[in-house]
Amino acid sequence: MLLFMSLIPAGRPITVYLVGDSTMSVKQTRYYPEAGWGMPFVYFFDEGVKVDNRAMNGRSTRTFIEEGRWQPVADSLREGDYVLIQFGHNDEVKTKKSYVDEAGFQQNLVRFIEETRAKKAYPVLITPVARRSFDADGKIQETHAVYAQLVRDVAAAQQAPLIDLDKTSQALLQKMGPENSKMLFLHMAPGEHPNYPEGKEDNTHFNELGARKMAELVLADLKAQKIGLADRVVKY
Repeated sequence: MLLFMSLIPAGRPITVYLVGDSTMSVKQTRYYPEAGWGMPFVYFFDEGVKVDNRAMNGRSTRTFIEEGRWQPVADSLREGDYVLIQFGHNDEVKTKKSYVDEAGFQQNLVRFIEETRAKKAYPVLITPVARRSFDADGKIQETHAVYAQLVRDVAAAQQAPLIDLDKTSQALLQKMGPENSKMLFLHMAPGEHPNYPEGKEDNTHFNELGARKMAELVLADLKAQKIGLADRVVKY
């Protein structure tokens, strides 16, 4: 399958749909400098690729479907398009209304895969990007252990490409360390930015630098796995 994906003609216009949560989504200007990694992602491809970011803050696989956000994507897919699928942040939290149990989460991922393939388009699963969490010794902590593994399991069972962003983002945060990694997230002192007059300390959502770094991790994995979409990358 991956070999076939790498043989897609370079001149064919395609759409890359991004479906996921707030770590991927486009942000309103009132939340600046918060940025989802899908925002810089659009700038890395040739003119024959359109990135359509449908990710939405606070959504899980279930709520994305129930709110009618998935069906328009499925209806719009054409042969050769891609769907990059990253959920888990909101599915895994039992105290949220968006919670989805493990079986339901996997079933929803399988639905995304099957309905994408039905249109002869290509699904790519992505594990949820890591939160910034270090222990007292400065070691990065697992923040999506169960649901990231569920994504890996679905990818293996369905023979779907997998970008393990949980793993690669953890490695990046560990390399940067507890202090320097703050530069990738919304960490602002009171009065530092007019959108956050009381300051902000958010270890889940990215600023522009963090969003770009996460987009680069996704692109690096596309290239490493020789997924056809990587042939359309012109800036990296």
